[in-house]
Amino acid sequence: MAVVAAVVAVVAVIAFFIAPALGTRLFNQREPIEAGLEVSVSIPEGASGDTIASALSEARVIDNPKDYYAAVERLDAAMAIKPGDYLFKTAQDPEDVVCQLVEGPNVAGVKLVVQEGLTVAQTAVNVEATYGIPADEFIAQAKASNYVDDYPFLEGAYDDSLEGYLYPKTYSLGAQPSVDSVIRALLDQFKKETAGLELSKGAHGLDAQQIICLASLIERETAVESERPLVASVIYNRLKADMPLQIDAAIVYARGGGSQGVTYADLEIDSPYNVYKNRGLTPGPICSPSISSIKAALQPASTDYLYYVASAAMDGTHRFTIDYDEFLKYRDEYGASL
Repeated sequence: MAVVAAVVAVVAVIAFFIAPALGTRLFNQREPIEAGLEVSVSIPEGASGDTIASALSEARVIDNPKDYYAAVERLDAAMAIKPGDYLFKTAQDPEDVVCQLVEGPNVAGVKLVVQEGLTVAQTAVNVEATYGIPADEFIAQAKASNYVDDYPFLEGAYDDSLEGYLYPKTYSLGAQPSVDSVIRALLDQFKKETAGLELSKGAHGLDAQQIICLASLIERETAVESERPLVASVIYNRLKADMPLQIDAAIVYARGGGSQGVTYADLEIDSPYNVYKNRGLTPGPICSPSISSIKAALQPASTDYLYYVASAAMDGTHRFTIDYDEFLKYRDEYGASL
């Protein structure tokens, strides 16, 4: 069976949405197409009604966008349409199309998984594995200066990097998205997730960039969501006391990654990310934090804790304390349990 590929892009509304008479005339000039041909359509996350109607029209799933809008209204479906990858047929009944959009994607599609705590370089590896876009090409494009005009939260990003802003999530972006569209989808998600948080009014006087730096440290220090405000409190308390943060995850970032433990030689690395040698936050984020880590950075727990160490229970939790001797005791307990 012949398959007509439908490429979906977020574009300006076609002229007939603005000037119906002219638009209808232009629409009617398109070449006729055989009904019943299979076509694929990808509906992006957060797509507007105009974007969806345009995509369906371009793929020739519907004959006229007005028919789609009428079907959406009849079925009261405007708020129920789901993003994802779909398989339709040309010249399909508009109500059947809307019903499918409400039911959800009917093909598995290609999924890009961006896990919490990934760096730009690690995200680039995932993008290459999913879409075949070379990691080097992704990294070269992932510059704040390429996107700051459209995403003001990138203003002042350290080293012109998108580190910290490629939001972790599972994405459905179609079969062959461009590197630019992939990056924009991740930035759009960051914007959506943080829309109501007022990052510029950070806790303890930190600005938006510093909040994301702190959140990225929290993200890498604990995977237990309930602990994140406690980890945040330790970081804030150490900053207030002018103590070095001594966070190993920042050292791993400074040395360029790797799964091996931090060594004494690593602690001597000459890098602004070496928070054993340098006081204060890292100059930029060390990964892309989850929304829970960002919220913890904005709303830390109220504690006097200065130390934490992984629990001897080996369950991913930590022991927190204000006392250095108690910290050493917890550390020895953890070491004995390994």
